Amino acid sequence: MIDKLKIEKSIRDILEALGEDINREGLRDTPKRVANMYEEIFMGVQYSNNDIADLFNVTFEEDLDYDENNIVMIKDIETFSFCEHHMALMYNMKINVAYIPQNKVIGFSKVVRICDLVCRRLQIQERIGKDIAYIIKKITETDNVAVFLKAEHSCITMRGIKKNNTNTVSMSLNGRFKTDTNLLNKIKLMM
Repeated sequence: MIDKLKIEKSIRDILEALGEDINREGLRDTPKRVANMYEEIFMGVQYSNNDIADLFNVTFEEDLDYDENNIVMIKDIETFSFCEHHMALMYNMKINVAYIPQNKVIGFSKVVRICDLVCRRLQIQERIGKDIAYIIKKITETDNVAVFLKAEHSCITMRGIKKNNTNTVSMSLNGRFKTDTNLLNKIKLMM
């Protein structure tokens, strides 16, 4: 569970360490507001990948006549996350999830919710793709899953090197997406 009282105390300590007057009007309720915000934006910390798979394990099996050339892609899923190294925002994030169904398909909104919940953790971008792929594989019972991510990282754009509009792109390829270059090229055309 997220300990909001401990977060409030920590934020108060940080504000004081920055030299701020924590009793001034604009900051008086900031520790409580930040604790509430953290509870919301880090809610995924409370769930393992298996928990998330169980939460969204709703599939459709009837009337499916899929062969190995049918690809399902949910693309341009907009979300955000926070880098575990600096607790800095990963923003303008778009996720594309592709899979080849084998007897089961998952509802599109479930894929979006999975992406959102996985991103609501302190993360690195590469792990986000790996975690989403694991969950989709577990629910759909197919190894043929690919996850593509593109994001800006505020640890690059607002601190350190300070280079705006720098994007980080990562892929998590599984099953045929890892070995079949023709299939991977098809996916790239869909994006």
